[in-house]
Amino acid sequence: MNLDDYIGPFLGKTVKKIENHLQKTFEHEKLDLTKEQVIILKNLYNKDGINQNELAALTLRDKSSLTRLLTKMEAKNYVSRKKCNDDKRSKNVFITPLGKSVFEKGIPSLKKVLSQVEKNISTEEKQQIITILEKIQNNVCSEKNKTTN
Repeated sequence: MNLDDYIGPFLGKTVKKIENHLQKTFEHEKLDLTKEQVIILKNLYNKDGINQNELAALTLRDKSSLTRLLTKMEAKNYVSRKKCNDDKRSKNVFITPLGKSVFEKGIPSLKKVLSQVEKNISTEEKQQIITILEKIQNNVCSEKNKTTN
């Protein structure tokens, strides 16, 4: 079987195209945001003040890459970090008023791109895609568990 016949590379190309389109949309709308920053802001918008380790798990990022991203976001005043009272080595992450505002301004652009992605896809097809992607995620998770045990 040719490598191009596997789902993985096709998924990767599709995700990359969506990410590039989203970034161009943000730039066109003059939003100083990246997809990675939107993911962080969305999680903090929904659950502000969570532990940095929990945020890493929620966003599927390793701790060091999350730390680098949060440092950039702090420089933009989108987030702030504060040491936990009960564990001084751990930090909680908070969305700032500016971060909340930028995230809210980005929602229409995000919805626009997501609608374009789903254009000409029926509700039934969408559900089939989600079901298949869930199977792929479960396959990856079960393989990951085998290699870590």
